[in-house]
Amino acid sequence: MEVMKSIIQKYQHKRISLVEAGVTRHRSIFNGLKALAEDQINSKLSKPEVVIIHDAVRPFVEEGVLLKVVTAAKEHGAAGAIRPLVSTVVSPSADGCLDYSLERARHRASEMPQAFLFDVIYEAYQQVTYKRDLYAAESIIKERISQEICVVMDTEEDNKHVGHLLEEVLKSELNHVKVTSEALGHAGRHLQQIILDQCYNFVCVNVTTSDFQETQKLLSMLEESSLCILYPVVVVSVHFLDFKLVPPSQKMENLMQIREFAKEVKERNILLYGLLISYPQDDQKLQESLRQGAIIIASLIKERNSGLIGQLLIA
Repeated sequence: MEVMKSIIQKYQHKRISLVEAGVTRHRSIFNGLKALAEDQINSKLSKPEVVIIHDAVRPFVEEGVLLKVVTAAKEHGAAGAIRPLVSTVVSPSADGCLDYSLERARHRASEMPQAFLFDVIYEAYQQVTYKRDLYAAESIIKERISQEICVVMDTEEDNKHVGHLLEEVLKSELNHVKVTSEALGHAGRHLQQIILDQCYNFVCVNVTTSDFQETQKLLSMLEESSLCILYPVVVVSVHFLDFKLVPPSQKMENLMQIREFAKEVKERNILLYGLLISYPQDDQKLQESLRQGAIIIASLIKERNSGLIGQLLIA
């Protein structure tokens, strides 16, 4: 702002008002519109009939172009400069091949400046800016609370425990995410500290069992904390099962209890998902299952899709 003020003063420009920019182009334009609006407190500028919006990086516009867009905006409500298409515009198919290309003679590229009846553009920005800011804020929050995952296991001594293998794969696949592990033993003191430190993503490992004892312990700890008040907490209940030991029907019957658990904890802002990973003895197959499981976990944490809570996904 100070640099612009000095330039205006140095060259003695008249009829220029400075407005603080926003964090995005969209917000900057809205700030400019608010400076011209009559409903803003301490507004010193008069509301115009037509407002012109232009990019500062291309300041030299012919007077005739400005006159044309203003005249058209008065008649139609909005108008903008256009130019012939120089490059070919194509539409790709789903497999990445050429679907069709636009006929350049029939289409034009939209350019700045653009002109609008002030009341039309101001009302539009009042509505759209609010919604866009909400979406932007939601995206930022999701990104921030997805940066740490705690893998909770029922054992901490055995480094060859399959939960530790999953932890290593998660670290490999999600190199931008902090992955830690904790045991539920010893009254969960270390786990309680992680909760206090505001980790919003938990992967609870249940090995060779189709019940939810470990997951229920974790859910109880989360419910007792205040972590879930502001943002939803994701819990992925992972079950490693060898289908050779227990009949599949019995396993699935037990695992479907996740739907009821998910309904209960959803009221406390906890999103519970189930993940079933086959536990074969072949190392190569196990690594592939773990990799697929890590991809699913990453997607659940990033998207936080409430439509999938209580679902049992299979890697």
